[in-house]
Formats: sequence, C-alpha cells, structure tokens
Amino acid sequence: MLDFVRRYRDKPENEWSPLFYRVLISRISDAHRRRSVRNRVWSWFARDGDDDLEDPIQTARDPSGEDPLVLLERTHLGTSLEKAISSLPLRQQQAFLLRAWEGLDLAETAFSMGCSQGSVKTHYFRAVQALKEKLKEFGND
Repeated sequence: MLDFVRRYRDKPENEWSPLFYRVLISRISDAHRRRSVRNRVWSWFARDGDDDLEDPIQTARDPSGEDPLVLLERTHLGTSLEKAISSLPLRQQQAFLLRAWEGLDLAETAFSMGCSQGSVKTHYFRAVQALKEKLKEFGND
C-alpha cells in the first residue's frame, strides 16, 4: 500500500480506486502463479497425516449463541457462493467482484480490468447469469 501511495500520489484522487484495483489484480495473479509452482514443488515433500490435526478455531464455541442450523445454512450458502464464483472464468470473476463486491462503476471497472466498458458489461452479465443458475437452490434473492 505504501508503495502504491509513493508511485501514484501525483495522480488525481478520482483515479486512485481503479489504479489500486488494477495493481491488486496483477498482484493476485502473481500470487496464484507462485502458489501453483510452490504447491507442485512441495507436493513431492508432503507428509501423510498432516490433515488430521484439529483446528482450534473451528472447534471453539460460538459466543453469540446463534442457532446452529442457521449458521450451517449460512455456511453452506457462503461455500456455494465461493465455489460458484471460483468456477467462473477469470474475467467474469473480476467483473463481478469489482462491480458487485467493491462497488466500482463501469468506467472504473473497465480501467481496472484493462478492457472496454462493453466488455465489462458482457462479462458482468454472463457472470450474474451463471451465478443465478448455479445458486438457484437458494431462492430468487
């Protein structure tokens, strides 16, 4: 973040958000590439039985005392949504997350993704349609 501020402090403030997301997308892509290479290398050295360790966070009691069925339903929805988004093509994921999650407008999203506004509209529409189809079991909301 500090590096971003140092490099782009002379740019107008209204350009910061799209620039930030463009840099963020590049960094995330680089991290995915590094992780896939690292996983290929470390898979040779993996030991059996590491998956059996119990996570203390997962086993802690819920202090809010919410109904476990509601929590389970929310977890199922969240997991399904995450899987549905990750199954989308990369450009559709980017368009959907930047528009719906981050709240960028069309021009900012197009700048962040490095494409035209028409392309953003197409990717976003296809992403929404695919997500509606994949998540129709959760209702029309």
